[in-house]
Amino acid sequence: MKNVVLLGSTGSIGTSTLRVAEDLPDRIRLVGLAAGGNAELLAKQTLKHRPEAVSLLDPAKARELEEMLGATARVYAGSDGLIKLATLPSADIVLIAIVGTAGLQPALAAIRAGKDIAVASKEILVMAGETVLSEARKHGVRVLAVDSEHSAIFQCLDGKPSSSVRKLWLTASGGPFRQTPKADFANITVERALQHPSWVMGRKITIDSATLFNKGLEMIEARWLFDIEMGRVQVVVHPQSVVHSMVEFVDGSILAQLSAPDMCLPIQYALTYPERARNDRVQTNFARLGSLTFEEPDLDRFPSLGLARRAGESGGTMPAVLNAANEMAVEAFCNGRIAFEQISQTVARVMDRHQLVEHPSLDQILSADAWARAEAAN
Repeated sequence: MKNVVLLGSTGSIGTSTLRVAEDLPDRIRLVGLAAGGNAELLAKQTLKHRPEAVSLLDPAKARELEEMLGATARVYAGSDGLIKLATLPSADIVLIAIVGTAGLQPALAAIRAGKDIAVASKEILVMAGETVLSEARKHGVRVLAVDSEHSAIFQCLDGKPSSSVRKLWLTASGGPFRQTPKADFANITVERALQHPSWVMGRKITIDSATLFNKGLEMIEARWLFDIEMGRVQVVVHPQSVVHSMVEFVDGSILAQLSAPDMCLPIQYALTYPERARNDRVQTNFARLGSLTFEEPDLDRFPSLGLARRAGESGGTMPAVLNAANEMAVEAFCNGRIAFEQISQTVARVMDRHQLVEHPSLDQILSADAWARAEAAN
């Protein structure tokens, strides 16, 4: 039995995690749930799963939640509430599925409290991969991947050292604009960008998948998770989203992890690792799939991949700047303030103006993040 704290229980990853817990009631016990502002859904989840403690970001809504729940669970609020949940004494593992940078402090708090963490929020390792992995080694805890791509690589590596790896191959669906001519990018609307061909996800990650910034962030995340330099992290477009990623070894052999696209599988693997629990939810029929295809990514139409590689190779505070500028640009696009093409243009402009700090402290990372947000807003 694993005692799990889930930060971000009302989002797409969070609700998938709840399904996994329901599939495996003898293996997974939810001891803490946290959400942003959806008090009503969190109340329903709490009454169903009976965690010890819950938290909402909005203090006013947390008081409403307390009234709904009575003595069912302890109720916390704000960023302090996330820390309380991340350090619950009964927790074995903390799954962090909070969009954006809000998951960084809870992740570090969980690690320092001796908890394994499962990371679904790319921003944590993009911003502070060096710090997070260093703290994990120091406290003897594991940092497990929840992204389907990184879970696939983790499964294929199976403990083999980075010296045995020639390349890590992250697969990308290509998003909704894989075949859209660059001349048409100026006409892309938010509604079109939110129509992902393979996955149902939250707004931010869906827009990131349309620009391929999602894959760029994953490149940086892989660099830290698997202790490998950026030059050995590659991207290939695979529209069917069945091969979730591959590892090419130094002898030329390539191992891939394949399955029908369903986030429940990598979530379950992270929560039950190192064991595999029986679950019939994911079924893959290769005869029905018919064929699997692969393409080179178009770096001209999707400059996000080049920007991410540049940020990952520069290191220091540059990945945090890339991430923060992208968050601001996505928000501006969704609110109609900039065009689709201007997302990557905004990120490039902010990166060009940044004064890099190498091997930054956490305060310097957070300062770079704040600077990049202000710069991107100008």
